[in-house]
Amino acid sequence: MTASPYIFDATADNFQQKVMEASATTPILVDVWAEWCAPCKQLMPILQKLAEEYQGNFQLAKVNADEQQELTASLGVRSLPTVILVKNGQAVDGFNGALPESEIRKVLEKHIDVPSEDPYEKAHALWEAGDVDGALAILTEMNQKDPENLDVLIDLAQLKAEQGDLGTAEQVLNSLPPEEKLQHKAKQLAARVKFLKQSGELPAQSELEAKLEANPKDPEALHQLSLHKVLQDKNAEAMDLLIRLMQADSTYKDGIAKTTLVELFEKLGNNNPDVRTYRRKLYTLMH
Repeated sequence: MTASPYIFDATADNFQQKVMEASATTPILVDVWAEWCAPCKQLMPILQKLAEEYQGNFQLAKVNADEQQELTASLGVRSLPTVILVKNGQAVDGFNGALPESEIRKVLEKHIDVPSEDPYEKAHALWEAGDVDGALAILTEMNQKDPENLDVLIDLAQLKAEQGDLGTAEQVLNSLPPEEKLQHKAKQLAARVKFLKQSGELPAQSELEAKLEANPKDPEALHQLSLHKVLQDKNAEAMDLLIRLMQADSTYKDGIAKTTLVELFEKLGNNNPDVRTYRRKLYTLMH
């Protein structure tokens, strides 16, 4: 049995209270199943997933047909799996067999409110999908409703920076409380803004690659190409170029290779596997 607040085992002893009476306030989806029933095992993970997704808008009651034979018979079950939706003490819908998830959703949506999607999660999903404008609209609305939410504020600044509005991003950074500037997300934003500001002065990537083809130890080309890689989120490649720069000329621009590596480590966080790898390489070079 899954340890979920939305899922429970229904028996003859608790069915009246936990299903019939409880359905007056929360719809109950009754799943009658058996261990030997293959379609039951196909269906159950789908029902459990939906129960979690609906976050308490309905409860899933699991009835083991072999252990609860009298209850199963009283429910009029003739085949397994049988699913019955109980609302206000009455069976209002149901189905037999292992339906696809899309069909089960249609049954639920006729009787149960679909839970609203968390706007912050939705904004990040749009962001990851490349819809920066969509993410920006949601986060802007959230910021207007709750200006004290610093996570939303920093995300907004990050999106503004990606759109080229570095001024707004820097204003947000400067407005943060001192303790917040030490947090990982704020450090990520600061590093991102710095890399974006530097990128405006970069030659084309193809030009830099040609320079390194001619001279693999060209410090300027190594540094500038690493910045291109950072902005493309190819962080391992960027760190590799910076290690090469340290090997070629560790004093170039007052040791900018090491400084940039440390900024990248802060941007990505200590749990990033590439950070662990290149932190060790940096340590080896320095010692």
